[in-house]
Amino acid sequence: MSARYYFLLTSLPALPEMGEPAPLSLAELRAAAVDEPSAIGLVDAVLLASDLMAREAALAGKREEFTPAVLTRGQIAGEEPLPPELQVQPERKPRIAADTTWEAYFRYVLRQGRACGCRFLTAWVGFEAALRNAIVTHRAKTLGLDAVEYFVAPDLADPEANVEDLVAAWSAAGDPLAALRALDEGRWRWVTENEQYFSFAIDELAGYARKLVLITRWDLLSERRAEPSAPGARRAGAEP
Repeated sequence: MSARYYFLLTSLPALPEMGEPAPLSLAELRAAAVDEPSAIGLVDAVLLASDLMAREAALAGKREEFTPAVLTRGQIAGEEPLPPELQVQPERKPRIAADTTWEAYFRYVLRQGRACGCRFLTAWVGFEAALRNAIVTHRAKTLGLDAVEYFVAPDLADPEANVEDLVAAWSAAGDPLAALRALDEGRWRWVTENEQYFSFAIDELAGYARKLVLITRWDLLSERRAEPSAPGARRAGAEP
């Protein structure tokens, strides 16, 4: 029988809807999971996406106070190398340098999901890769570019992921922040449909971590909505 995380999941606060204050930080979730050897690798894989987004913002010159969940402050600032699993050399040089890191990240998450038998994580990689590349296709068509040159991990994308309506909502949004909101609402729905709530199994733990990432993002953005260059709005839809 697969592992159950009754104590860990029941000890965590209930999550609010996206847009409400986060009941705990990402670092606090990691600290709660650190004594579960079969769970900490999975939690790290999910939370790492938030750290990588903060790193992109820092490298773009956005200096903000941020408490990493997995990476060090030096890695967030670009002063220290990323972990080895995120330094894989791509088969081809990407058009956008950061896409190398994101492709390595998706492959790392997939390995973690397979290693711990988490169907949520493996399906999430397929969904996110499909969504990201569908947005790339839409952008490329508008700009007259070859979309394939900008794909990230196309071989990992789930061909059955229903992302067309989500991309349409993103495209119809009136500004970058609204576009990101449209994407994250779709992501929230996907997590709700796939988290296996009340199973107390590893999929539920991964879903909790993923929802907390989204809640935390919008908790932070709510404090910066007057700033047009907020990290979440800068490249709406590009990051998980």
